[in-house]
Amino acid sequence: MTGKKLQKALLRTEEYAPVCAFCLFGKPSPDGASVLCAERGVMRKHSSCKKYAYDPLKRQPPRTPVLPEYDPEQFVL
Repeated sequence: MTGKKLQKALLRTEEYAPVCAFCLFGKPSPDGASVLCAERGVMRKHSSCKKYAYDPLKRQPPRTPVLPEYDPEQFVL
């Protein structure tokens, strides 16, 4: 595998739709409603263009679920 195929295999980029919020060239705007793109200017967060390049470091991992607290009496035989 070479080039784009290797990148897709390692980063699984086909799972993610191309959006400016995860683009290498975009930075979030101060108001958080749009993205400041170095290539195209001000863009909406969920739009994309032909210059799109996925940046895995911009994706936020899902939050861990809060585990329920168990009573020690439930584990007594």
